[in-house]
Amino acid sequence: MNRRVVRLLASVVIATVIAAAMTWGVGLAWTAIGGGAMSLHGWIALTLGIAGTVALSWLLMGLAFKSDREGWDDQVDNRFDPGRKDKN
Repeated sequence: MNRRVVRLLASVVIATVIAAAMTWGVGLAWTAIGGGAMSLHGWIALTLGIAGTVALSWLLMGLAFKSDREGWDDQVDNRFDPGRKDKN
């Protein structure tokens, strides 16, 4: 199997484990502060919210690293930036 595929799968598994641990931890904290027992719909909403947040942050960081690696940040035209000191 390709090394990139293995690394991607490993990252997905790690993100899934982190999301599951965070869901469990937030559920325990909710119960500890007296929030009451959560229904199945509450657990589903909490799981989707945490998994969506982890996935979104993973995707955005990946795009930031890809942009930096490929030099897209260096190609930005800042001529119209009001805070720029050297006006052309």
